[in-house]
Amino acid sequence: MTQSLIIRGARVLTMDPGLGDLDRADILVTDGRIAEVGRDLTAAEAEIDASGCIAIPGFVDTHRHMWQAGLRGSAPHHTLAEYFTTVLERVGPLLTPEDLYLGNLLSAYAALDAGITTVQDVSNIQDSPAASDALVQALKDSGIRAVFAYGNSFPRAKSHGAALDADVRRVREELLPGDDGPVTLALVTEPGDEDAERHNARLADELCVRTARHVVQRHHGEGPVSRLRALGVLRPGTVFIHGTGLDGDELGLIADSGGSLSVAPAVELVMGHGHPPFAAAARAGVPVSLSTDVEVTVAADMFTQLRAAYQVSRYDGLSGATVHAMLAHATRDGARALGLETGVLAPGRPADLVLLRADRVGVAPVYDPYSTVTQQMDRAHVDTVLVAGRVVKRHGRLLADVDAHLVAADRLRDRLLSRG
Repeated sequence: MTQSLIIRGARVLTMDPGLGDLDRADILVTDGRIAEVGRDLTAAEAEIDASGCIAIPGFVDTHRHMWQAGLRGSAPHHTLAEYFTTVLERVGPLLTPEDLYLGNLLSAYAALDAGITTVQDVSNIQDSPAASDALVQALKDSGIRAVFAYGNSFPRAKSHGAALDADVRRVREELLPGDDGPVTLALVTEPGDEDAERHNARLADELCVRTARHVVQRHHGEGPVSRLRALGVLRPGTVFIHGTGLDGDELGLIADSGGSLSVAPAVELVMGHGHPPFAAAARAGVPVSLSTDVEVTVAADMFTQLRAAYQVSRYDGLSGATVHAMLAHATRDGARALGLETGVLAPGRPADLVLLRADRVGVAPVYDPYSTVTQQMDRAHVDTVLVAGRVVKRHGRLLADVDAHLVAADRLRDRLLSRG
């Protein structure tokens, strides 16, 4: 990796309230971090001409089941119940550790290609040490920044309950021992009986990791967050996923606990989770981030989520639903939810950033750069991507050899189709 790099002449959306936005500025990257943001910075070892580009922090996807990339687009019509029955219960057990490695790798490369530099991999497929090893290795090999959120596979949860397997201790000790590397550990603590809930909370405390969990409410009665509080296992900093149907009291408990809400608006609308809760979260003061969820049903890029989020929020009459707020959800707010330093372009922060071409016929001229990014752009406008100062995409081309993996993905598809 080049030790020092200057990105010159970009329109910089720092997402840092103290720095604000700069119409034409340079970004100096040194040893993987942003050293300076300003005009006419001194020369470095390497230089990228960013004229005609908008520079933003790398997108942060706070909830994606990455192992499913090998099944991409196979279930556009699925309801949530059909997804559980087909993808999680029938297809998941057919996948080998090699298949899971391929899925995570393809998903990570697709994220980087789309300007997503960080993903929380909500890995609900653990049923063997070999599976865990393959999934973690794929994240490391891809070069993405990731939180590997260890969770039970659906069949294992049905047969053994919600308590997480003891092998996660080995994952912590041998595979992901630190909290400052590109891939770190979290736990997926899904709803279970009282013993399982307490077991998982103790495990998270023992391993000193954050937690994530899916939460929806479709009927009256004890709320899912209230239940966690009553059991004494409402952990601070939890990323609650979806949150559809939660009332103000439940959302208030999330806010008071220091938790946040990861909303996947495209999937929630298509699969029938319920109305994406942007307005309710705003009223309750719950921080919101965006996520893509499952590639079997929707496109796993942040532009899709930004537009869906903005449309839902405006439909709900949410006055705070600005294009600036949407981009914050997709960058700064996502990094905060995961406890990361990324999400802003400011001195001292990791150099996870994206250059978006704003001089193309489909997006020029630029009046409001936030509107251009959230409403006009797509993956085709992602010109350059850096993760920790390392260039992983340049001139619109991902700098990874993916051909063999695409061939393997075709073989996986053919194998699964032959199984019916």
